[in-house]
Amino acid sequence: MKMTHALFAASAIALASLALADHHAGDNAIALFNGKDTSGWRNPYEWGEVKVVDGEIHLSAEKKFFLVTEKKYSDFIFEGEVHLPEGKANSGFMYRCHVEPNKVYGYQAEVDGSERRWSGGLYDEGRRAWLWPAKKGDKKEISNAHFKKPEVQNALKRNDWNHYKIQCKGDHLQVWVNGVQTTDYHDDKDAEGYLGIQHHGEKGAVYRFRNLKVTLLK
Repeated sequence: MKMTHALFAASAIALASLALADHHAGDNAIALFNGKDTSGWRNPYEWGEVKVVDGEIHLSAEKKFFLVTEKKYSDFIFEGEVHLPEGKANSGFMYRCHVEPNKVYGYQAEVDGSERRWSGGLYDEGRRAWLWPAKKGDKKEISNAHFKKPEVQNALKRNDWNHYKIQCKGDHLQVWVNGVQTTDYHDDKDAEGYLGIQHHGEKGAVYRFRNLKVTLLK
């Protein structure tokens, strides 16, 4: 009986240690947005309006622009939530991207408000265009079939908040939309770069973002 109690106690301690480890793992996330101002971010464009409203970043513009981080990142988990405006809308989360005056290009996790439903796809903004799903090449058939799966097509909630998780480690790029994996891709074009969020340029439309954070990976 004493041995049973000892084993039970040891098991309880082990489980508690695992739970504590998991808790601390979650604490590694670094907030990219403090809910009060856009410290740590910048607008490299001559246009585009950025406001902080009730703990959210609101983007408005009449032309496409991106708000980007001041720091570069290499291997990481980038998370955030986006709420698309009503009507025609399209957005994205940039990662490992390049920034020049009035220009941002590189990897983008698609936020697709259309009936095409390619949210969570991998778009190479300003360069090679669609990588996943592909519009040509040997990955076209398998990638398009992937985005026809009901769980992938319905991953984005059109008139609600949507959680994006983007993981980059080496050449391995992965994207989840509301917990549904949409992209699992290998590409070695960029090893590091900035993070960003997009306004697609629809006049009068407000794109909303919140809970932006990054976890650095070793």
